[in-house]
Amino acid sequence: MANTEQACYVYIQLPGTMETVPCASLKVRAVGAGTFEGAFTYGKRYLERPEVVALDPFHLPLSTRPRKFTKLKGIPGAVRDASPDAWGRRVIQAKLQRPEADIQEVEYLLNGPDDGAGNLSFGRTVTPPAPHRPFNRTHQLPALIKATERLEEDGRLPHELLEELEPGTSMGGARPKVTVEDDHKLWLAKLPEKADRHNLQRIEYATLELARAAGLRVCAMRLERVGDRDVLMLARFEREWNPDANAYWRYGLVSALTVLDAEDGYLGRDRWSYPLLADELRRWSVKSHDDRRELFLRMVFNAMVTNNDDHPRNHALLRTTGGWRLSPAYDILPVPLVSLERRDLALEVGRFGRAASLYNILSQCEAFGLTKEAAQALIDRMLDVVRGWRDFFVQRGIEPRSIEMLEQAMLPPSFFRDTPPDAV
Repeated sequence: MANTEQACYVYIQLPGTMETVPCASLKVRAVGAGTFEGAFTYGKRYLERPEVVALDPFHLPLSTRPRKFTKLKGIPGAVRDASPDAWGRRVIQAKLQRPEADIQEVEYLLNGPDDGAGNLSFGRTVTPPAPHRPFNRTHQLPALIKATERLEEDGRLPHELLEELEPGTSMGGARPKVTVEDDHKLWLAKLPEKADRHNLQRIEYATLELARAAGLRVCAMRLERVGDRDVLMLARFEREWNPDANAYWRYGLVSALTVLDAEDGYLGRDRWSYPLLADELRRWSVKSHDDRRELFLRMVFNAMVTNNDDHPRNHALLRTTGGWRLSPAYDILPVPLVSLERRDLALEVGRFGRAASLYNILSQCEAFGLTKEAAQALIDRMLDVVRGWRDFFVQRGIEPRSIEMLEQAMLPPSFFRDTPPDAV
């Protein structure tokens, strides 16, 4: 039977330094069937430091008082954001040779990657442990692809191969991925799967480039050819090379799930909302006007390309040297659907719920700091770019059969609805 209480120390790389120090303790105990309570406490020595920062200024403010949490299985959102994603959890389950039901949340933190998302890490002792191993390199990608395919097929791998597949960051989703170092940059390498019917890495690359052309701030990326397949390399924007220290600066990162103080999974999505997130940006972001406008553009683009996997973990805030800002966009992929009457996004769009149509998109544009006229002008400029998606994708090597598949995702008739159905 699993222990009723799990504990770990939380470490942080202090802003403006290369020093990683203990900042807090976390204890999580079971309080019922599938219910947990976590207690997060900042360390007194950490609070005495001149360069001290809160992991989350609103839900984890600096204090000697323990803070209790029951959401996210007792893990504070800012801490959970540094935990492995769905793919990383599968890797950990294979390493521990235990089913998902027998692994507690703190164990995922302790068995996560050396270099997880943001600037946090975890351990069982007050002193932060040394990194386990060097980063993967691009020449290892062929072997890593084979390893992920074997793990997909039977859920088991030899120990030496599992050690190469470090669990991915919390911002990556369910598809296989690894962190790769190349030319003093860290990249999140999204790998192909054997069962893929289309080149999803190239399609995502083209979609992100289309988003950039349409005016969105998008993370740096490139495609890496491995044999006859593509690997999508996304720059880790919360990392920056420091040549003087021969190591990386680590910047804080929190997901929109944390910013919204929301629950994970579709049963807890009452706070999954673009207007609510825009309102939160007013207090989180040091440039809230710019970031709310950017969030509006991302919502509109997701509606145009039917990216309905726009859940709160696929939006993030980055702690820059000047303060919190909306991070560059990532994880945008069109999803072909049959329905022509209505398309929904994962987050609420406006007064009419999640409907990805113009009448809903414009219904609460003031939450993004926009008048209806200004919002419509932004939409019109974006349409000028997205209407040319076919040629844009062809120029980036998307196959004709994939173009045909994507027809059901791009600019569906439901997007152009300017009147709610019940008003017709």
